[in-house]
Amino acid sequence: VVESGVKSMESEVGMIGKNQTLICAPLMADTVDQVVELMHKAKLKGADIVEIRLDHLKSFNPHFDIEKLIKVCPLPTLFTYRPIWEGGQYDGDEKSRYNALQIAMELGADHIDIELKAAHEFNNFLNGKKPENCKVIVSSHNYDNTPSAEELGNLVARIQAAGADIVKFATTAVNVTDVARVFQITVHSQVPIIAMVMGERGLMSRVLCPKFGGYLTFGTLEAGKVSAPGQPTIEDLVNLYNFRLIGPDTKVFGIIGKPEAALACCDEVDPVAKSIGAVNCIVRKPTDGKLFGCNTDYIGAISAIESGLKGPRYSASGIESPLSGKLFIVIGAGGAGKALAYGAKEKGARVVIANRTYDRARELAEIVGGQALSLLELSSFHPESGMILANTTSIGMQPKVDETPVPKEALRNYELVFDAVYTPKITRLLREAEEMGAKIVTGVDMFIGQAYEQYERFTGLPAPKELFKEIMEDH
Repeated sequence: VVESGVKSMESEVGMIGKNQTLICAPLMADTVDQVVELMHKAKLKGADIVEIRLDHLKSFNPHFDIEKLIKVCPLPTLFTYRPIWEGGQYDGDEKSRYNALQIAMELGADHIDIELKAAHEFNNFLNGKKPENCKVIVSSHNYDNTPSAEELGNLVARIQAAGADIVKFATTAVNVTDVARVFQITVHSQVPIIAMVMGERGLMSRVLCPKFGGYLTFGTLEAGKVSAPGQPTIEDLVNLYNFRLIGPDTKVFGIIGKPEAALACCDEVDPVAKSIGAVNCIVRKPTDGKLFGCNTDYIGAISAIESGLKGPRYSASGIESPLSGKLFIVIGAGGAGKALAYGAKEKGARVVIANRTYDRARELAEIVGGQALSLLELSSFHPESGMILANTTSIGMQPKVDETPVPKEALRNYELVFDAVYTPKITRLLREAEEMGAKIVTGVDMFIGQAYEQYERFTGLPAPKELFKEIMEDH
């Protein structure tokens, strides 16, 4: 989650919140005419510069085609003629490749890209004839991993020594933490630098580079049509990640960790979370700095179910949960099932665990002090009316939207049915439950409910509940 807090560079660039990191659209097509079409599309989408991938052209007349491409391009240009040995498509001789790049430089290209492995030979080929207005990007790609900070520092020094106006290196993320080393190099670079971490786990290197002073990032015209693994679309960069508003002052928040491992890191743990054996929210207490862990998933689900039952009741002994005394059937014996079972038990419900594998249902039922059933038995289980049903399995989730854990006819015995699945929002289980007269609570309701709890614990402020609901209406 990126909070845009840009204060600096605004007057410098002349636009409020506009950073100096460029969005570059890689253009890959079979013909020059198709590339021209893509150039205009890139401008409309909001790109600042285009990378023309000459190695993707099926037929190519260097002087004629490059002259045309530069003349009609509505944006600054970067010409790349990537060979197969560096992850590109070109498999011809090097002299022809160098010749095409030299022509691009002479005809007015704003940037050309040459690989570190070929830079020395290319410099000899140019023989000192380098036009002043063309910036040379010297690039290096590692498709296996991300080296240590020391090795990356040495790599940047070698790229600089190869005559780079702009340093570019791309590594591959084995782990999301690999990105931290690349940011470290970027922020300390004394020369313009393009530093990317490829792959899904490297996405934040592409999104957050303006915070650390990256020269440009790559954004595709369409989802999936990438020139390297893990590239986002221009549209997502601009609209989803607020790329234009990211700068040195931007605060970055992330979701990390493993619920079971996180529990061990806490100084104090909410008793129910301790019973569940997992926390998903850790707060540093302002008084003593101790880490307090809780589980907002079960709170989100239980509070959404209570709201569906019309909130707490008042009795002689005080405020009482509408779940108190109810028969609460949980489908699923995994982590989510365990969380809901403990949450319902805490509210005074009588818990029943139903699972495809009876033994797993029995194990969880013994832990929480409830009854166990196989999923097959559930269809004929109706000791009383007004029961609560909570599905915590993935049955009915996209793409298998026609599946349901309980036959429609059996749903007439329930007052309320909850489904943790939220893709789709209304599952077959919920649709049929509503048709049988039950109240329904969706996985989205649970999702919003757990967000209330986290928001209030992190900020100390009441959650803007109506705003949360509005935001989630389109999902």
